[in-house]
Amino acid sequence: MMGLPIGFAQPLILLGLLSLPVLWWLLRLIPPRPLRIEFPPTRLLLDIQPKEDTPSRTPWWLTLLRLALATLVILAAAGPLWNPPVATTTGATPIALLIDDGFGAAASWDARLRTADDIVARAEADNRGVAIVPLGEATRDISLQLPAAARVRLKQLKPLPHAVERSDALPTISRLLAASPDMEVVWLSDGVDLGRGSEFVTGLATATQGRTVSIVTGGLPTAHALAAADNAAGSLTVKVLRASTGGTEDGIIRALDLKGLPLGETRFAFKDDERETEAEINLPVEIRNDIARLEISNEHSAGAVALLDKRWRRRSIGIATGATFDNAQPLLASTYYLTRALGPFADVRLAERGSPAQAVSQFLEQRVPMIILADVGNTAEAKEPLARWIEDGGVLVRFAGPRLAASDDDLVPVRLRRGGRVLGGALSWDQPQQLASFGRESPFFGMQVPNDVTVSRQVLAEPDTTLSDRTWATLADGTPLVTAQRRGKGIIVLFHVTADTRWSDLPLSGSFVDMLKRVVSLAGSMATADPNAPGSGRADAREVVPPTRILDGFGVFGPPPPNARPVPVGFTGRGTAENPPGFYGPPEGLLAVNALAPADRLAPLDISALNARREIYRMSEPQDLRGPVMLAALGLLALDALVVFWLAGGIARLFRGGVRRPAAATLLLIVLGVALWVPSSAQAQNDEAAMKATLQTRFAYVLSGDTEVDRITKAGLQGLTLFLAQRTALEAGDPVGVDPAVDELAFYPLIYWSVVPSAPRPSRQALEHIDAYMKKGGTVLFDTRDAIQAPPGPDGANRSPGMLALRNILSALDIPDLEPVPKDHVLTKTFYLLKDFPGRFTTGQLWIEATPTDNVDETENRPARAGDGVSSILITSNDLAGAWALRPDGQAMLPISGGEARQREFAFRAGVNIVMYTLTGNYKADQVHIPALLERLGQ
Repeated sequence: MMGLPIGFAQPLILLGLLSLPVLWWLLRLIPPRPLRIEFPPTRLLLDIQPKEDTPSRTPWWLTLLRLALATLVILAAAGPLWNPPVATTTGATPIALLIDDGFGAAASWDARLRTADDIVARAEADNRGVAIVPLGEATRDISLQLPAAARVRLKQLKPLPHAVERSDALPTISRLLAASPDMEVVWLSDGVDLGRGSEFVTGLATATQGRTVSIVTGGLPTAHALAAADNAAGSLTVKVLRASTGGTEDGIIRALDLKGLPLGETRFAFKDDERETEAEINLPVEIRNDIARLEISNEHSAGAVALLDKRWRRRSIGIATGATFDNAQPLLASTYYLTRALGPFADVRLAERGSPAQAVSQFLEQRVPMIILADVGNTAEAKEPLARWIEDGGVLVRFAGPRLAASDDDLVPVRLRRGGRVLGGALSWDQPQQLASFGRESPFFGMQVPNDVTVSRQVLAEPDTTLSDRTWATLADGTPLVTAQRRGKGIIVLFHVTADTRWSDLPLSGSFVDMLKRVVSLAGSMATADPNAPGSGRADAREVVPPTRILDGFGVFGPPPPNARPVPVGFTGRGTAENPPGFYGPPEGLLAVNALAPADRLAPLDISALNARREIYRMSEPQDLRGPVMLAALGLLALDALVVFWLAGGIARLFRGGVRRPAAATLLLIVLGVALWVPSSAQAQNDEAAMKATLQTRFAYVLSGDTEVDRITKAGLQGLTLFLAQRTALEAGDPVGVDPAVDELAFYPLIYWSVVPSAPRPSRQALEHIDAYMKKGGTVLFDTRDAIQAPPGPDGANRSPGMLALRNILSALDIPDLEPVPKDHVLTKTFYLLKDFPGRFTTGQLWIEATPTDNVDETENRPARAGDGVSSILITSNDLAGAWALRPDGQAMLPISGGEARQREFAFRAGVNIVMYTLTGNYKADQVHIPALLERLGQ
């Protein structure tokens, strides 16, 4: 209605608005009741005029007030709705409901299903049939259903993890419309075009000529997608896409490993006219190589996920050459060509000055997955370690040259002939040779054979029965150019030419880069290759790999569906119905398939060819406005009564008794209203806070009055909450700051109290509340945060500033006997096995309620001990919250003070054990006592 999301359940009642002119005429004709004034008639009769006075007409503003009242009554009777459901025509014609169910609709799937359900409900009210047509199920037979059956079908629909080819559904839609000539068409579109959208729109326009067509699009948050991830030299970049422009947007991209643990995150931002932007994740290359999944935070869609396999890893490659540094020319050396060719997709490490054997030893110590030897004849003492490295899965790539041709090194895939083959010499060609096409079994299969590459010299291989199986590339005369052989889990690859331009111009061509890129992709994945491959040097003898973990439409991993098919090794295309996005292959050699190919881009769907009515999706349920409109009408009615009362002189008679009484009455009403409103408002706020605290487990911290301390404490509890969600089944809510003097503490199982020496002593009421909380089962963790400030001496820890302030607080509480956490206490075993409880500092101890023991011998043999309940008090000085505190970017807020490299990790583990102990009590102690209990029962 006029661009507003408002509609009417009974629009015909709005015809009553036509009666407003008649009502206006009647109101103008009938005057208000005349004002009556009591007066002494004898005196005033002398002043009576002989003529007659006609009564005044109704004032214009009173007429307007009553017309507004009548308008509101008519609108309320018409049933006004805010965010009304999508409108359809009335009548008995059936409805064909077309639904885009690709990944572009997943992020707002609930809103789309709600719109579809509203349409089905409208059809049910009009007794109309409904045909549900998911455009991603083109081969499914579609038929008319009763609205109840259609509603069940809607609940069974789930978004698909891949893009939908709408054009494939045109034959099905045409058959359905041909069977029902009067069918109305409603299309719930996602507004995304991946290349063939215009074809579908044109076909649908042809199939729906003469029919009522409605398209629902827009009104929902823009869908985003990820594509073209690139692990470049300095960072990992990924394209963030959207289908439409018009507005700035930003968001967060998270990087996860195969276990789903976060490794980093970065922000992206769209300008007003952009449909594509780039996000950059700056992490060390070792961490970037562990990234297996990129996802847009808070957008649940398979398109918002980019999976990465080993092909995206940036591998470290060591290069050693047999040429001396004194004689080598930097711009003509083999290392120059290799560095330039490998630089875009690998981290190249050149050998330092020294012999090739020293360089190989250096690379083996650095555990690089691939080593390239350019014209190295003999690796001397490094030969045996190099052979073992290959057996364990390393990839050795060798380039020929004069030194290799003259050596007897057996770390080559085939036996070599001494000397080599030179243009114009013995066993030579009449002219330089070009490359032949690549065989199907070669990793180079599918590459375009370069016509501009010629070879003038090569190292020849001795012919034998295995030569053809070990050949990856040949020259036009059939002699091998590249050979390879598997050894253990690794592989040896030999280029029978030099890595520079002395023997061929291969290093000058783009094919050289492509060949090296395919060889590099083998590094780190050779352990997964088929060991029974018949003597070949292929990376993997299998042509296809089966699905392992498949994404659903919301971007969640699950088992492969029945229709999922294996994909070819090296598959780089877009996910489809037969090859849905996910991981394929064995766990040690996963192959990633994504919803979008690297070159895909999203575009807005052009529906101008369709003569259709356009609607938008509703973000919320329809709201009935009859109550507010009728309430407004009653208000106008009361105002009208007051006006009539005033015109009739009632106000004057009311105030005739004086001004003070009405003023006092008015003031009394105001005071009563405020008095009733303030407690109700406070009660509502308290109820809301109570519901928030009880519906989800939350931890609390005592507000110390120091803004910086409270900020760090809150950030620390937030960091611990995140760690708990990642490592355990507990998903706690955000921590809550409390004032013990006024806030209810019973909602929180654990309260963290950062002791500030300069803070005033808590009030008596606050201490009484804390004491009652501890006696009713709550636990308070006091942290003085001053382990490194303790004075020297055996009793120095008890004389630190924070500990003295804590003693002042505890003096008013009923505190039990305390002891340092014993090594056999259940707190050391509730989740992780811990020896101590470090925070930012490690020198402090964790004190806990002492557990009485009756039998010393029994105590020594018990694996864990705890009381019947949870200790009501924990005391430490190691600043646990400071170690847990994280900045918004996921980095630590404060440094740690200690020599242990994993101290922060152990601090988080200590927090997990404390939380689990607080929530489960001595449950763990009972579990570890099972063997002893069973032994006693057996006796």
